[in-house]
Amino acid sequence: MAMPQRKKLEGNGLWESSRMILPEHRKAMNDYDKESKRRSRISLDEQEWEDISRDVSESMAMRQQITLRMYHPFEELTIVGVVDRVDQLKKRFMVDGEWFDIKDIEGASINS
Repeated sequence: MAMPQRKKLEGNGLWESSRMILPEHRKAMNDYDKESKRRSRISLDEQEWEDISRDVSESMAMRQQITLRMYHPFEELTIVGVVDRVDQLKKRFMVDGEWFDIKDIEGASINS
């Protein structure tokens, strides 16, 4: 019984039949995959910024633990700790000895 022949350009046949991919093509495909998973920044309104500011101030003043949702282009980032300092001039804040940009905050809540 004769096996049916596949056409090279059918479906994804061209890539499937290739045993070798040029490094430039592999890099382009990997770059495309990475960029397609990029998160975009969310826009917060004035009320949300006031709520975040209040929670950050309360964490610093009362030494209460806070959970901050932060922007990162490729993953969901959460910071849990106590706010040690806020540097208004450089627009950053410190949690447990590490500095973070204020503009990267997407949400905050005080842990009870």
